[in-house]
Amino acid sequence: MSAPAGRPDRILIVILSVIAGLVVLALAAVFFRGQPEPLAEDTPAGVVQRYAAAVLDGDEAGAVRYLAESSGRQCGPVDRTTTHSLRVTLLSTTERAESADVHVVLTVSNGNGPFGNPEYETEDVFDLVKVNGKWLVKTAPWQLTVCPAALVKP
Repeated sequence: MSAPAGRPDRILIVILSVIAGLVVLALAAVFFRGQPEPLAEDTPAGVVQRYAAAVLDGDEAGAVRYLAESSGRQCGPVDRTTTHSLRVTLLSTTERAESADVHVVLTVSNGNGPFGNPEYETEDVFDLVKVNGKWLVKTAPWQLTVCPAALVKP
């Protein structure tokens, strides 16, 4: 006895429909996941997250709010870097009573190459200090250093 001719076609259609549904759900998850959850602003990692976001958005005035006055930045015109291809990922945080280190991975993408998107990663550290109970960035990786006009030497 043979199976009805229409039955295998229906099973194939159901299987393909399930696969198509899973593909649509995966694409929706990728495209609609939004921004990362903001970390608490009163933590070293939260301060670094807000500082880095301001720098990457080109908002130097916003970034300066998170800088310590006693930072050891040496700024000049060559210190400016483009940040449109830079991604910052939190690795770990070491918090002490009056200082903290926030370890990050900086990923730089360099457009499209013949073998895909060439990018490189480097680990770096933000040094923070506690000033009047508030965490502030003392030093940042050079790619994310902001040099307010008052700090730039002629």
